[in-house]
Formats: sequence, structure tokens, C-alpha cells
Amino acid sequence: MRWTPLLMCALLGSTLLCGADRARACTHDNSVEQNYLFSDQGPLFDSNPQPTAVSPVTLTLRSCKGDITGADIEYFDTADDSFHSIAMRWASSDPTGTFEYWRGTVPAGSSAKHYRFRVNDGSATAWLNAAGITSNEPSSGDFFILPGFKTPEWMKNGVVYQIFPDRFFDGDSSNDVTNGEYTYAGCATEHHAWGTSVFPKVKGCRSEVFFGGDLSGIDEKLSYIKRTLGADIIYLNPIFNSPSNHKYDTQNYYEIDPAFGTGRALQRLIADIHGSSNGPRGYIILDGVFNHSGDSNCWFGKQAYDSIACSSPGAYRSRASPYYRFYTFQSWPNTYSSFFGFGGMPKLNYGASGSAVRNQIYGTPSSVMQTYLSRPYGIDGWRLDVAQSLDADGNAGSDATNHQIMREMRSAVLSINPNAEILGEYWGDPAPWLDDGKEWDGAMNYNGFTRPVSEWLCGADEAGRSASVDASTLDRWLHASRADLPIAVQETMTNELGTHDTVRFATRCGGDIRKTYMGLIFQFTYLGTPTIYYGDEYGLQGGPDPDDRRTFDWARASSGNRAVALTHKLVALRHVYSALRTGSYMTLVTDDAHGIYAFGRFDAIHRIAVVLNCGSNARMVTLPAYQLSMANGSRVTDLLTGDTYQVTNGNLTASVAGHYGAVLEQ
Repeated sequence: MRWTPLLMCALLGSTLLCGADRARACTHDNSVEQNYLFSDQGPLFDSNPQPTAVSPVTLTLRSCKGDITGADIEYFDTADDSFHSIAMRWASSDPTGTFEYWRGTVPAGSSAKHYRFRVNDGSATAWLNAAGITSNEPSSGDFFILPGFKTPEWMKNGVVYQIFPDRFFDGDSSNDVTNGEYTYAGCATEHHAWGTSVFPKVKGCRSEVFFGGDLSGIDEKLSYIKRTLGADIIYLNPIFNSPSNHKYDTQNYYEIDPAFGTGRALQRLIADIHGSSNGPRGYIILDGVFNHSGDSNCWFGKQAYDSIACSSPGAYRSRASPYYRFYTFQSWPNTYSSFFGFGGMPKLNYGASGSAVRNQIYGTPSSVMQTYLSRPYGIDGWRLDVAQSLDADGNAGSDATNHQIMREMRSAVLSINPNAEILGEYWGDPAPWLDDGKEWDGAMNYNGFTRPVSEWLCGADEAGRSASVDASTLDRWLHASRADLPIAVQETMTNELGTHDTVRFATRCGGDIRKTYMGLIFQFTYLGTPTIYYGDEYGLQGGPDPDDRRTFDWARASSGNRAVALTHKLVALRHVYSALRTGSYMTLVTDDAHGIYAFGRFDAIHRIAVVLNCGSNARMVTLPAYQLSMANGSRVTDLLTGDTYQVTNGNLTASVAGHYGAVLEQ
């Protein structure tokens, strides 16, 4: 367990002595009491986390009352590649008398800046930045000031629901793919009955199994998503014309797959998502598969599955093709760069700035991205598949060219919709695409949520492989991933328990529905945008692809299902309490022996302590409530159970059921 001074006092039963010790410690004694220091980029500590070029930024530092003799903001300005120092002034004390606040203002400017705090008590110095507190000046991990960078408010305040279209609901059986309708990659299509196995009858033909889910089915079930659950952002896996069930091998970016419907069906769906007749106004994000096309795309032209044809032969058919430079051939026509060696997904060659591929994908009004951002569609954002790999000449990506493409793409997207979301897929540390405010708004948070949470709760990583971390390691992992990112990015990182590319969360957790409850509580109280992969809200199971893409079980999709009801409650709590969306984040307890992890979310209006009990037994958990400025004698309510508790001697002790959590609000 991570011990804090007051928590130790309570457990030792020596409150008066410890209170006196604290009073003696928080004096001008040439020793900075680091346990009381705190700042982040929440609204209590950063006056303007998304400043313009003419907006100064006032920063606040918290310390133990009467402890420090002074503090400075040390910031690095990219305009002159130099550090600057700003003296902070004492501003106020908190109502509990435990803390005091120091403030200083960084002047306005258009250049990016990074800052840390230098804290002094006489001859002693401590440093605080996003990475933590140290006795020596840090060389990395500073907070960010990025003038002009703004992420969509609807994204940071919303809840995402991810849908794999073929497996959600069949609203129009007339467009279902039938048995043997066509042959793809040597396999005939198979139509399976809803709720039956996703595995093909013919071995090795998994991409050819269809169930009939479509856009009209999603439209028909919007009330479930927007009302029963309360989610307001729909993210659809690919919907463009493609011979596979997953649609990641695009045949035509400008046509909706006939098995899903038509362009008019998409327009109706978007209008209904944006409307309020079936729940609150919503938003839609489409999956942009722009690293590669399918080999049936007429730009490539290796094979075709319908009558679609380009005006000229594809690159595979002719070296004189106008699309020849859309791809990279090592030995034409059969050796070419592709997605992880899958020949059915030839990799697009983005070439230099202004190239034909760049113009086709994002650079002109008729480009794919601008077409769907514009009328008559008007989508709200793009999720970028394997975004780090978009590149030139068949390269793997993650280099200067990729970053150039992403900057151009951002400019093109925001020119059509300044409030559009640009969400990157990356499984490692996504900071290189997010730390300057010029590329993505956020990323799928595999590295900073999905994987560490799975390893703590389930004892397995996202692929279902055995892997386990304790609460302390979990906290260090989460902290490090947050410290890499500007606050506007942290608030729009999508926090998934699972996705279409992972083993189902419920399966990783051994089918224990209580761990699904825990996962949901964590997901909706952690910093970032909760993102539900369809069915995770009730514990849908499934192994590796394709088993993680089972059909939705509508018999379980009602408020009578405890997990669904919990999801609805958590969505509602997130809407009510701004602290759960944009408030500060503070670790309170890491108890490795008992599997307890607790953290605080707080702003000027609410103070919330979240406790997660990964143990199987109920446990009384004591929290350092003083860290959240909860006053002695004040009452705190568990928003999940309605139980109330009282703060005593700076501490709060609450009962938390096994494999469950508490959301304690004051």
C-alpha cells in the first residue's frame, strides 16, 4: 500500500500526535513536504488548457499550508529555445486549512511551451512536472502549453459506442449476402444464422462469413444506444464497398457496401444520430482505412467482385495506368508492398506533398475524407486505421513523411469541420502524433488503458495472453502514459476494454461478470472518453479474431440486465459530474496485497474518490480524503449504492464489494 501521512496516523491510532507532527513538518524547515504538492492541467490548476495565441495561462501549485518559502514556473519556449522563470505568489488557502495555493502567469504567445514547477523551502528544492515529483531538476515529462490546439468538446464530454456493422442488427434482410453469392480469396460466401458460430464451414475462409447486420439495423437500434445506454457517439468499423465482412480491404471508398445499404441509408443514419428523436443529439465517426486499399479496388485492379470499374485499368493491370504510382511494386505486377504481407491489401503510396494519393484521400474537395465530412453526409470525425503506417514508397511509416501526411490531413479535415475528431489507431506510445497539437486529437488508448487495465483486472493482456500487474505497477503505467500527453489529448483518448482487434474483455476475465462491472466502473471514471465495443456492456464473450466479432445478443440488451443498467448509471454519472470528464486526477491508494486501487477526480464543484477492489472479498478501504480537500465531519455518498460515510481525521473509510467499486462523491 502507498502510505500517506494522515493514513498512517489513522491506522496507528495516534491522530493528535500525527496532527502535531504534520504541523511541525509543514513549516519553513528547509524540507519540502512532497506528499502535499500537487498540480496538473485540470481546471483548478490551469486557467486555460487550450489557449489561443493571445491568451495568457495562469498556473496554480498546491502545497502544504505554511510549508514552502517560494515557488517558480520554469518554462521552455520553443520560440527562442530557452527556459524562462516566473515567480509564483501565494494566492489562498483551501477551506480545510491543509493546503495553500501559489499562482503565476505564463504570458500569451503563439509558440509551444513546456513547464515545470520549482518549489523551495529555504535551502531545499523539489521539482514537480507531469511525470511526478523529484529532488533534482527533471529532463523530461513537463506539462504542455500548445496555443491554438483544441480537441472537440463533444468528444471529451461524450461516450463512444463502437459497432462492427455485420454483427450488430439486421434491419434489412433483402441486402444480406447469401451462400455462394460470390467467391473471395478462393472462398465462397457463407450466410450464417444470427447467434450461431462466426467460424466458417470451410477452413481458412473467415472473412467470407456474413450475418446480415446493416446500416438500417443500426438506425433501428439507436434508441438502445442513445437512451438505454446513454452513449452519444457512434464509431462504425468500415462501411465502404468491400468483398470481406470486415471491410478493411476497400473496393470503393465512394460507395457504401451493398450488404450494408446505400448512400441514402447512411445519410438517414447520420441524420438520426444527429437528431434527438431517439435520444440526445449524437455524433458519428467513420473508420478510415487509408494505409491500404483492397486488391479489388479499381485503382489496383487485380480482381473484381462486381461491375465497378475505373475509366482506366488498375496498377496491377498496366504500368501505364494513371494509378500505377498509387502503389509500390518491387517487381511488377506480383510483388508489391502490402498490409503485413496480405496481398489482398496493397499499400497506398503517398509520395510527396501534393501527390495524387494525398489529393485522392484528403487533399481536395472531392477526396474521400472531405466528401464524407461535407454535405449531404456531414460526419463528425475519422478513426484512422494503422495511422502510423501511412507513408511513401512502401515504407512502414512512423517517420517524417508520416508526420507530414498527418499534419496535412489535419489541416484538410479542419478546413471542412473545425470541430471534427481525428482519432489515430496506434498500439504503442502515441505521443509522437499527439504531443505538438498538429496531427491527431487523440488515439485509441491501448497503451494507456486497455492493456494495463486488462492485466490488472483479468491477469491477461488484450490478446488473452497471461500477464499480470499489481496496483502499484498499474498506477505507474497509467501515470507515465498520461504524462506523455497534453491535457486536451488525455481527455479525448478513447478508453476501451476491448475492440474488434482484441480478445473480448469478458473472456480475458474468465467470464466473471463482476469483473465486467469493475471494468465498466474504471472505464467511466478514468481520464478520457469511455468507448464501449458493442456487447462489452453486458459481457459478450469471444476469443481471437474472428471470435471477438460475434453477433449481438439482443435478449440481453435491456435495462433489466444488471451490467446494462450499470452502464446506463455510469453514463449518467459522467454526464452529471464534470469532474469525471475534465477534472484533475490524483492517485489515492495502491494496495498490492489486497488488490485495491483508488484515485480522485475533482474540480471546483465536486470531489470524487473512486475505489476499485480487484479482490474477491468485500473490504473496508481507508482513503486520505484530505488530499481531495474533503473537510472533517462532511458526508460522502457512494453514487453506485447510495451508502453514505463521514470524513474523520482527514480520512474516509468505505465498504467496497469484491470485484466491484465505489464512486464516493462530496
